[in-house]
Amino acid sequence: MKENLLKDEDQILVKKALGGDQKAYHTLVARHKRAVFHIIYKIVSDQEEASDLMQETFMKAFVSLSTYNPQYRFSTWLYKIAANSAIDYLRKKKRGTVSLNEPIKTEEDQIEVEVPDWSKNPEAEWVAKQKAMSIEEAIQSLPKQFREVIIYRHKEDKSYEEISEILKIPVGTVKARIFRARELLKKKLKDLREGF
Repeated sequence: MKENLLKDEDQILVKKALGGDQKAYHTLVARHKRAVFHIIYKIVSDQEEASDLMQETFMKAFVSLSTYNPQYRFSTWLYKIAANSAIDYLRKKKRGTVSLNEPIKTEEDQIEVEVPDWSKNPEAEWVAKQKAMSIEEAIQSLPKQFREVIIYRHKEDKSYEEISEILKIPVGTVKARIFRARELLKKKLKDLREGF
């Protein structure tokens, strides 16, 4: 009963968020933040990276919200994004492996970790490419100090410490700029989900 109530509340919040209600989206984030962090941490085993990937997960979900199918639980959709983000991170870092057949347990249920095969769905592949282009444009439009930290962090997979050394700025400044860059990207990508 409680599970169905949570599902219904999530559906209402998603509809509001799609209508431009940012408070509704922030409520969704607050409701699922802990579980998303748990899923990612279980895969990457690093608190700082898990926190970073958690923010990335919510940004991806924000951009892709219009693709969510309300026939399924929002939490399941969100947790798959989280798990796939963590797996992508490990693949880039080559720091470990995760069995794609082994489900991850959450407080609500189990989710199967899988990387979608876009090649079998040309329409989905096109949408994904269009979104990637829009995200790239948004990144390029950022002020230089924010653009460079995002590129180092997410395209070149540099650690906070490595970025600090390259730019000759404190690690705290790197983190602050990355946080601010993500906030700016969220604003720039606000209308993207409505266009797909």
